[in-house]
Amino acid sequence: MKRRTVLSMEQALSLPSATLRFAQLGWRVIRIEATPTPGGLPGDPNRYIGARVADDDRRSYFIAPNVGKEAIALNLKDARGQLVLRRLLRELDVDVFCCNTVPARYASLGIDYATLSAAKPDLIWAGISAMGPDYPDAPGYDPVIQAMSGYMEVTGDSDGPPMLAGIPVIDLKAGDEVYANVMLALLERHETGRGRAVHVSMLQAAASWLITLLPLIDFDCKPDEITRAGNEHRKFIPTNVYPARDGFIFMAIGSDVQWKRLTALPRFSAAANAVRVTNEGRHRERKQIHLDLAAVTARATVDELLADLRGATIPVTRILDIRQVRELPQLRDKLTCTRMPDGRTIHMQPLAVDRLGADQVMPFPPRYGADTRRVLAEAGYPAAEVDALIGEGVAA
Repeated sequence: MKRRTVLSMEQALSLPSATLRFAQLGWRVIRIEATPTPGGLPGDPNRYIGARVADDDRRSYFIAPNVGKEAIALNLKDARGQLVLRRLLRELDVDVFCCNTVPARYASLGIDYATLSAAKPDLIWAGISAMGPDYPDAPGYDPVIQAMSGYMEVTGDSDGPPMLAGIPVIDLKAGDEVYANVMLALLERHETGRGRAVHVSMLQAAASWLITLLPLIDFDCKPDEITRAGNEHRKFIPTNVYPARDGFIFMAIGSDVQWKRLTALPRFSAAANAVRVTNEGRHRERKQIHLDLAAVTARATVDELLADLRGATIPVTRILDIRQVRELPQLRDKLTCTRMPDGRTIHMQPLAVDRLGADQVMPFPPRYGADTRRVLAEAGYPAAEVDALIGEGVAA
């Protein structure tokens, strides 16, 4: 696969997570950050979130989404900075430009598709925003969009308050949509020679995942079908967390055949009756089924339950914490990693999908503006002109 070049005006998580996937392919990813402003910390605010693990502008929360990238700083509020950007597009033969600022700022920063495609007609342009360009002033924050898109309404206990998901699922979903749609646009460009713009709305991307909920409204669903259900599955009974003597298990019964195998086990035989033979019947007795099963599981250890249930090919697991997940044999050898400036190895999330020849060791993220001079020189700027741009606040 040809090594592509991505220029990304990025911050926070949604877009850095997308461009990380390009970096994992071995593509060149150059992140653009703003020049310093009075009273503020320079660059991406996420640089300053978490523990100081390397230096002040590369803290713990910033590391994983930004490995394998380069970093430059440009003042795109200045027309001269916009000229630099357009020159970079041409001289570096940039394939993809990305941004995740509010659409209201596209034109004033000179990063709108019309302006950049005029400089580089085959450019793929991709932007993430809260609700797309039709709502240009809306800021996009994962927790706010979780609340707005119904995710919080369907997360948590049925008698408890709405809850956020445990990971920033909408940031990551939006990033994956950039990744997928840029790949599609590059395929189309191969056939047509033309670039195009991709607008990812965080709200719309999130709503696209409501596949098991939104259509139920037109089927005159009951209210409890589209609200919080705790750890239960709304449709497949029984699926839930169950207590053991020394912890908890999660068990999922996805078919009537699995229910039959479950209740064929001596430990669970008392939970069977004629009504519960079908999932429809089990719906009618779901509350009592959960009570009956919990009474059984509470008398056994996790290991005893896992042995019984796995022997009957029932989907079941102990509930793992993040440290235990990292040590799973299925994942342990697939983790990516980076090396700190002091030589320590930091283990990170695996690739989403195995890829032959993929490098699992990614370079540590760059400091703010670390590559500005080198990248501008690569675009043909003499050293004296780079000094002038930095001295005048056009670059940093």
